[in-house]
Amino acid sequence: MEIKRVFDILDTLKKTSTKEDILSGKVNKKWVKYSISDFVNNANYVSSALLHLGLQSGDNLAIMASNMPEWNFVDYGSQQVAMPSAPIFPTISAEDLKYILNHSQAKIIFISERSTYQKLASMEGELPYLKYVFSFHPIEGVKNFSEFLELGKQNLDLDKIEQIKNKVTENDLLTILYTSGTTGQPKGVMISHKNLVSNVMICKDIAPFVDRWRALSFLPLNHVYERFLNTLYLYHNVSIYYAESFETIGDNCRELHPEIFVAVPRVLERVLEKIISAGEKLSGFKKMIFDWSVRLAEKYELDGANGPWFEFQRKICDTLVYSKWRAAVGGKVEVIVSGGAALNPRIERIFACANLKLLQGYGLTETCVVVAVNRLGKGNMMFGTVGKVVENSEVKIAEEDGEILMKGPSLMLGYYKNPEATAEAIDPQGWFHTGDIGKFIDGKFLKITDRKKEIFKSSAGKYISPVAIENKLKECKYIEHCMVIGEGQKYASALIIPSMLNLKEHFNKNNIEWPGNDAVHAHDEVKKIINAHIKAINATLAPYEQLKRTQLIKGNWTVESGEITPKLSLKRKIIAEKNKEVIVKIFGEGD
Repeated sequence: MEIKRVFDILDTLKKTSTKEDILSGKVNKKWVKYSISDFVNNANYVSSALLHLGLQSGDNLAIMASNMPEWNFVDYGSQQVAMPSAPIFPTISAEDLKYILNHSQAKIIFISERSTYQKLASMEGELPYLKYVFSFHPIEGVKNFSEFLELGKQNLDLDKIEQIKNKVTENDLLTILYTSGTTGQPKGVMISHKNLVSNVMICKDIAPFVDRWRALSFLPLNHVYERFLNTLYLYHNVSIYYAESFETIGDNCRELHPEIFVAVPRVLERVLEKIISAGEKLSGFKKMIFDWSVRLAEKYELDGANGPWFEFQRKICDTLVYSKWRAAVGGKVEVIVSGGAALNPRIERIFACANLKLLQGYGLTETCVVVAVNRLGKGNMMFGTVGKVVENSEVKIAEEDGEILMKGPSLMLGYYKNPEATAEAIDPQGWFHTGDIGKFIDGKFLKITDRKKEIFKSSAGKYISPVAIENKLKECKYIEHCMVIGEGQKYASALIIPSMLNLKEHFNKNNIEWPGNDAVHAHDEVKKIINAHIKAINATLAPYEQLKRTQLIKGNWTVESGEITPKLSLKRKIIAEKNKEVIVKIFGEGD
């Protein structure tokens, strides 16, 4: 059967797969597994329940829940009866939640957290379109999802579902994905069945998929990145296991032994930090071997370019060290995909040398994820780039400012109820303006160099790319978050939030008394560590890029508190506003 609509994947699996664990999630510390038959039946119950409640094709619904099999039941069940979904990040602000529900005119919402229900309750009378609330988890005062499924089961109408499915075309609206951008109100990106399916088909051979594989899923399904990969897994009949939380990723990997997972750079940075931290606790010969293996990995080049002697040393390190790193993520990982933000090439080299195949890609919500991606095989990957442009897309670099422009079948239908924003993003020739600056290396590998809106100019007229410098700063494990500043100023500086966890380890290891979280920022030992790293970075930067008067600040930047987006991008204006007094002090003390 040809896949044209996303739910066609489910129809195909129904005929070809006998898997008992196509979807799995943990309930009370035990894995609850769902077969293909379970998936199909539950999707049909969702379709029938939606129709029985009086919703009609074209009505929108919202999903505001953590990752779980039930998320998919609602997703595919709504697709089958032509009701577009508007997934929402569970920790979104009440203000943005109200805006999205009213803007999308969602008639029903599926939730999983009590905090979400409390937000909804606080908006009583302000959500004129919302009629029904169901919860996947037990919440007092909220109808449970089991009641919803039972309603569908009692009113199952497969003929009606089939009639509606037959009318759905590949160009119909599948979902509205509200970007949590760094400024302004969320924009609803309209994604069609064709947008998603075209990228699934073009990326179907990105990894050597086999149906015995298990995928661990932990990035939020409300974001197009994880949702796309979940769709790709289902296309290949790969079992999807949903991690309990970000904190349990390592434990879940060792428990499940997955062959594939996808991550954002910050997750991979933390994996490497844990590896390095474990190595620092070693002593004697073991410490010497560990340090050697890291130094070797930092010099790694692809396709045997380092030569036979290097590869001989690598084999020794693999036996003694790298194999243990692989065991820490389950021991069977074939592919890790990275996206959502720029990945530090140092991480790419270290992972690749340890035979953890890490594929960095590039795309946006508006392009339904994939524009370019590194791939397996000789000549198909280059460190520091996002790989080759996928075959179904065109990319060109704007001559005037280096902006990456894209067109292809994965490009969104437009912004929901926002023709002005659509016209601003997609020019009359059909090119989508990504807002990213880039260039081609060797004429084929796309390299992202800057984010157009994030580049700033110093008072001397020099352009500074904060992201590139921030990536260098974050190589220090004692830095949790950082933001480079200096627009219109004589020099660049940075706000830095130290990593309490790693600093505590350092203090304990060196028998230094811990001064407490509130006082650690002013501690001489912390200043010495951070300043040494900044000095090393400055040596690699142009004079006008070098950081001066950096400031350690208290607190943390989270999605919940509003400083970062769900995909962990900085909300620079909000951070600057919250720290305006510090910034004034940094730049107000003379030369």
